Amino acid sequence: MKIFKILFCSLYLCLSGNFNLHAQSDFNLNLEVLNDNGERPRDWYGGFSKPITEHHALLDKTIRKEGKYAIKIVAPNTKEAAEGFGASFTIIPSKYAGKNITLRGYVKTEKVIAGYAGLWMRQDGEAGMLEFDNMNNRGLKGDQDWTLCEITLPLNPQTKKINIGGLLVGDGTMWFDDLSLDIDGKPLDQAGAKIEKVYGADADKEFDTGSNVTIENVKTAQIQELAWLGKIWGFLKYHHPSIAAGNHNWDYELFRVLPAVLQAKDKKARSKIYLDWIEKLGPIPSGTTCTSPDKDKLAYQTNFDWLRDNQAFSPTLIEKLNHIYNNRNQEEHYYIGMAPGVGNPIFKQENAYANFETPDAGYRLLALFRYWNAIEYFFPYKDIITEDWEKVLTNFIPTFVKANDALTYRLAALELIAKISDTHANLWGRDSVLTKHNGEKYTAVQVKFIEGQAVVTNYYQQTYGAASGLKIGDIVMKVNGVGVQEIIEAKLDRTPASNYPTQLRDIAKHLLRSNEASLTLEVKRGAETFTKKLNTYPPKELNLYQDYVGEEMDKSYRLLQADIGYVFLGRIKGNEIPDMMELFKNTKGIIIDIRNYPSDFVVFSMTKYLLPSPKDFVKFTGGEIANPGAFTWTEPISVGEQNPDYYKGKVAILINEISQSQAEYTTMALRTAPQAKVIGSTTAGADGNVSRLLLPGNLRTMISGIGVFYPDGTPTQRVGIIPDIPCEPTIEGIRAGKDEVLERAIQYIKENKKP
Repeated sequence: MKIFKILFCSLYLCLSGNFNLHAQSDFNLNLEVLNDNGERPRDWYGGFSKPITEHHALLDKTIRKEGKYAIKIVAPNTKEAAEGFGASFTIIPSKYAGKNITLRGYVKTEKVIAGYAGLWMRQDGEAGMLEFDNMNNRGLKGDQDWTLCEITLPLNPQTKKINIGGLLVGDGTMWFDDLSLDIDGKPLDQAGAKIEKVYGADADKEFDTGSNVTIENVKTAQIQELAWLGKIWGFLKYHHPSIAAGNHNWDYELFRVLPAVLQAKDKKARSKIYLDWIEKLGPIPSGTTCTSPDKDKLAYQTNFDWLRDNQAFSPTLIEKLNHIYNNRNQEEHYYIGMAPGVGNPIFKQENAYANFETPDAGYRLLALFRYWNAIEYFFPYKDIITEDWEKVLTNFIPTFVKANDALTYRLAALELIAKISDTHANLWGRDSVLTKHNGEKYTAVQVKFIEGQAVVTNYYQQTYGAASGLKIGDIVMKVNGVGVQEIIEAKLDRTPASNYPTQLRDIAKHLLRSNEASLTLEVKRGAETFTKKLNTYPPKELNLYQDYVGEEMDKSYRLLQADIGYVFLGRIKGNEIPDMMELFKNTKGIIIDIRNYPSDFVVFSMTKYLLPSPKDFVKFTGGEIANPGAFTWTEPISVGEQNPDYYKGKVAILINEISQSQAEYTTMALRTAPQAKVIGSTTAGADGNVSRLLLPGNLRTMISGIGVFYPDGTPTQRVGIIPDIPCEPTIEGIRAGKDEVLERAIQYIKENKKP
């Protein structure tokens, strides 16, 4: 499935945020205008504040092609540099008409050996990435003086933002300067203007400064009234043709009807409120030809029985709601789209209301209703949510009403998100409130849960770690006097993840955080228990991203033994695979370590060497705009090709709770090899392309947007990838410096019996 390659390989360039976009003729492409503090060119972002331990961007006043300044991107002087990248960018609003857009600029390189340098350009629309080129097949290497580089892409009419900049992959240093953009050979200020459609929803500004809804204490009867409102509001949002056409700001319509709903006394009054509200939306034409999901391909369908609830609604309202359903929107939708080629939902026009750190009561209910209905109609795994999803709505209404400070609101959102048990779902991004709550500093000691205990497994910085006095294999029993098990219990409900091992994985990352200069730990080492004070450090002084298991080596692959190959997918590049397989062709077995996130998409490029013929390995479910709440099966996708010279040895695939999303998808493909065995422990259980959703207060979350299953329908979500040979690290093994999963893989390859 080629679209997975596109999305995953460009994930690091999925940029979001609020940027100041200047006039069309003033995009600072020559880098000559600096920001207020003079540290970088105005409107240029990405990497300027990163520490020296990462790829970082700098303003260069000495080496430049034209004018006074250029941007320099520098790789850290470490062996990990070859695995990383650095990018600097600016964003151009797409307000131009034309067939092609061309980016030109000058690039200079120095000691770029392991990777490449060049320009990059990406077009984004409401449905995500539309066009992309990062010169990965023609980037500059070695020592190159100023070289003119060029990227030309079709100008997609759906483009909303054009992202352009410079990119350094791997080691060395690169500079870029003197950029220009042309549309069909004309500079931007001479290009034709794109005609944008104007929507009625965009003109509604009434509640920009607040909802004007105040709820001090929600009464028991009002909770049910608000639950019905949340369901009807969401149903209309995704079904009513006038809302789909963008004629109404549906967030603000909630605030208009909410006060009346809170005052509703009985079914008759409630029903009249909704009938009057619906009437104002405009007529709904009869006789709409609504498509229905193919029954033979239907995987799941949301239950709409509540539309006929005569205990809650009057006969007239029931008739009206069912009329809307039977004549529901069948066209493009203002608020929802589907990603081209994949089908995961794109939640459009969802204002994050970033100016409200603590949204008022109306906006907090909007957050709950927006999220609940997005899951109700477009989450492919809604049918396996543990709790009754309708009760979740009812139960969280008082929680969100009472969440009247910034932290309580965010914790309520985390608790709600955790209900869908999806490791892709969390609050993402650098939220200052949550950062303060979790702790702005970290100890230099990494802990993971091994055999149910918080065990020191590594250091985030070797000097600081050694100075802490803790050793690999030590067990942390208490943090500032609080038992680790007590901490786990307190955090579980607000730790979104697909399964318990992944919750522990994420809790471990926060266990030794603090806002103070130190933490006091109670530690067990063998039979000895002692107290230790550990200093804490800002993130920039630590390598917090080294959160994987694997062989330490300079390349992504090597001969582990004379007859056993080893490949670490966290460093792999697709163009290395032919040479790698040539080196491994006469080995007894290959160990593929996916206890990491693959650095490149190798599902098809690697399996063609491992299989004698094509074999199905996955199928998907996806939602529909025309049938919100319905999810249908796709045809299975195969890997491999006709290859009589395929690799005949054994294949051992190593996984654990770090293996997530693309890592799980890759495992599904690789395990189709004839002599493949998956070894390790259950993975994170969150596969498939992600869909982003914004909530009031500038909260950013995601969901798994498509369902991922084995060809026979066996699920992967929440379950994860189940190993053929279970094997987990032990505390004894950690202390001894062993990689027991790797050792078990070697044993599998060396044993004579076949799979």
